[in-house]
Amino acid sequence: LLPTMETLRTTLLAKSEAFSQIIKLGRTHLQDATPVTLGQEISGWVAQLNLCHSMIERALPPLYELALGGTAVGTGLATHPGYAIRVAEIIAQLTRLPFVTAANKFQALAAHEAVVFLHGALKTLATSLSKIANDIRWLSSGPRAGIGEISIPENEPGSSMMPGKVNPTQSEAMLMVVARVLGNDVAINIAGASGNFELNVMLPLVANNLLGSIDLLSGSCEAFARQCIAQMKVRADNTARVLALNPILVTALNPLIGYEKAALIAKQAYQQQRPILDVALELSGLPEAQLRQLLDPARLV
Repeated sequence: LLPTMETLRTTLLAKSEAFSQIIKLGRTHLQDATPVTLGQEISGWVAQLNLCHSMIERALPPLYELALGGTAVGTGLATHPGYAIRVAEIIAQLTRLPFVTAANKFQALAAHEAVVFLHGALKTLATSLSKIANDIRWLSSGPRAGIGEISIPENEPGSSMMPGKVNPTQSEAMLMVVARVLGNDVAINIAGASGNFELNVMLPLVANNLLGSIDLLSGSCEAFARQCIAQMKVRADNTARVLALNPILVTALNPLIGYEKAALIAKQAYQQQRPILDVALELSGLPEAQLRQLLDPARLV
């Protein structure tokens, strides 16, 4: 999983750098907000994956503690005293992973905290991937009536009855993976809470769901990077056109003309579908050169 996460992360990082000069609308509450660059927006996605990567790495060490040698109830009855340590060493040599014998076999047999914690990190990754996939789905919506600031590859162009559509199938596939991983997490949480006395009998369910989530997330990260992100392009005409009409640009004038007058300019520009600069020239009382400087979107990012 971690290598395919890195593939997705580096692909997004390359796009963030490539789009660092593309200024676009910011959005909060699904409403227009002050400008950002597309590179800045994508850098947030990169940072999400960085954080998820570190969470998964921090969750790994407890997984290497083996219950083997505790026998039936954790006492180690009928086992050679050195068996648990020696077998852990051999497994570590064979797998080249840092397996050790669990310090407390009663916990190791009766509970599954290590897997519950790790899958919590996988669940966090799933929620991050959902946010990224949904942002891409929104940004590529249209091409006429949607946001349409980016274009995505035509992996499955058209539909059964509407030729010419480019559906966001890679985002949709990722969202289905997310739904499955979140469901797996619920089952693992229930299993982890279902130990009784000296044994938690739900290890098969825990193992199946953990490995299933890892497999799904790994494959989807690689496919999303290759089939969608790597081929994503900017629709610069749309970003520039909408940005010029964005009434929120007037926020930059607040310190000079006050909130009420700035709000009046924004409202009139929106109602008349005119650029903020044109209306500000009429109502603000500020000289054109100063207005052009203050309302320059590049200055606001």
